[in-house]
Amino acid sequence: MNKFIYLISPNKIDKNFYISLKKVLNSNKVKYFQLRLKNQKEKKIIQISKKIIKITRFYNVKFIINDRHNLVKRIDADGCHLGQSDGNILNIKKSLKKKVIGVTCHNSKKLANKAMANGASYVAFGSFHRSQLKPNAKKANVKILSWAKKKLGLPIVAIGGINSKNYKKLIKQGANYIALSSFIWDNPKLKPDKAIRVFV
Repeated sequence: MNKFIYLISPNKIDKNFYISLKKVLNSNKVKYFQLRLKNQKEKKIIQISKKIIKITRFYNVKFIINDRHNLVKRIDADGCHLGQSDGNILNIKKSLKKKVIGVTCHNSKKLANKAMANGASYVAFGSFHRSQLKPNAKKANVKILSWAKKKLGLPIVAIGGINSKNYKKLIKQGANYIALSSFIWDNPKLKPDKAIRVFV
């Protein structure tokens, strides 16, 4: 499994970000890139997306929009990632047809089963560790990964505070992808292109 990283954007995108993103994706370890900008206006998200999508296409990385499923077609993203309060997955799936739709399932088998039944492309569990991105996220038990691997038949993303010391356990338990953000973009010791290369 070459591409096993699900990369999430930093909270703020500055003009240097695009160069860093190219260097990170050049590692050939990233399968998905999710743009997660919680408080930005649609117009700004569209502008940023148009720049990012050229880079993700070049590196054959799937470009996912967080929450804003209404923008997927407008920017020709590969799909969207939905939280539990981001709309009805069945309706969204009808609208987006063959696009990727990922669903956050926290630490819940019930939510994961529902996501699978409704046609999710992948499920995400977490938070497995304390996360800078979501400091108040509920804690998930790693056993849910091995359960999901046996029962769901869907790609599994592990989310939350993942770094170079704790990621291998999550993959061993059954995660297909590890979600990274702070370790890559806000690492006090390593630049993004170096930070991504410590994951093997």
